[in-house]
Amino acid sequence: MRIEVNNLTKKYGSKLALDAVSFILEEPKIYGLLGRNGAGKTTFMEILAGQIIASSGDILIDGENSFDNQRLTESICLIKEGDNFKKDLSVKNVLKVSSYFYPNWDERLAHDLAKEYNLDIKAKVKALSKGMESALGIIVGLASKAPITVFDEPYIGLDAAARKKFYDILLREYEKEPRIIIFSTHLIDEVSLMFEEVLILQDGKLALQEDADILRNRACAVSGTIQQVEEFIKDKEVITTKKLAGMMTAYIFGHMEEAEMTGLSTEGVPIQDLMIYLTENKGA
Repeated sequence: MRIEVNNLTKKYGSKLALDAVSFILEEPKIYGLLGRNGAGKTTFMEILAGQIIASSGDILIDGENSFDNQRLTESICLIKEGDNFKKDLSVKNVLKVSSYFYPNWDERLAHDLAKEYNLDIKAKVKALSKGMESALGIIVGLASKAPITVFDEPYIGLDAAARKKFYDILLREYEKEPRIIIFSTHLIDEVSLMFEEVLILQDGKLALQEDADILRNRACAVSGTIQQVEEFIKDKEVITTKKLAGMMTAYIFGHMEEAEMTGLSTEGVPIQDLMIYLTENKGA
């Protein structure tokens, strides 16, 4: 499926949540949607899923708008960090309702995952712990087999072992049946190796869209004396710099081999750090 975002704008009163955002996602990949709180990530995902309407611009999925379009909404599964299901429903009923809504629903996977997470299918949603409610969301997202599956901080309350289990299962299911997976998280270091493409939103605008491997290889940290580094970065694209006790580190795009040849120390920049640096200042 092809997702085409055209000048997407969303206002809440005088506040701009999204400001003329445009980009295209057109093949099965695991996309990392990153940004600080208030960057517009959740607003974008809710418009994509047809849950709210844009103020202007649109999102076209295979050329059609998803709002009030049952064929498309059945193809999109959005799992948010909470309040995904009616509190009075039992886990069993949540899975049953989901099976009616998603045409590609995998009943066996849903029940296998319920056992994997020790989820009591007779329990009501309101009786679940935060972690178990997150596990239920993860199960529905994975078992939906929706061609566009969106996870927005889906694992609140899950411990590290349960989160790792989720990542492993997600990759296993994705390899079996590729689909567009959009993953928004603040635990970037845990999941960044899964990303095939990264999008960063800042203040409602698209700050960056890049292939993850290219992004990992494109940015580097260059360290040396202040004089050495300042001389080296004169004509370079600099993200940010840090100085301490006569030494300096500059985060730049490219030029790692050139820096090494001049005797400077170099290392790669994790995607989480890169996101922080890119969104640290207004207009970055």
